[in-house]
Amino acid sequence: MNAPSKRVKRAVNVSIRADLIEEAKAFNTNISAVVERALEEEHREKRRDKWRADNQRAIDSWNRWVEDNGIPFEELKPW
Repeated sequence: MNAPSKRVKRAVNVSIRADLIEEAKAFNTNISAVVERALEEEHREKRRDKWRADNQRAIDSWNRWVEDNGIPFEELKPW
């Protein structure tokens, strides 16, 4: 993902219900900002799910190692 200062905006066409557009105008809602936030949230979840799927073998391997050997440095925990 690009750093915030390097993000380039691009015009796109979307279809949104007419009543929502009218309401957005009445409330002076920045539709572009709302769509960006919604996409960021949606993609955050999808990126997280993709990362988990891509790394599932490593996660399973680590969990097996912990089951066999215990938590590393557990004896150093102050609680």
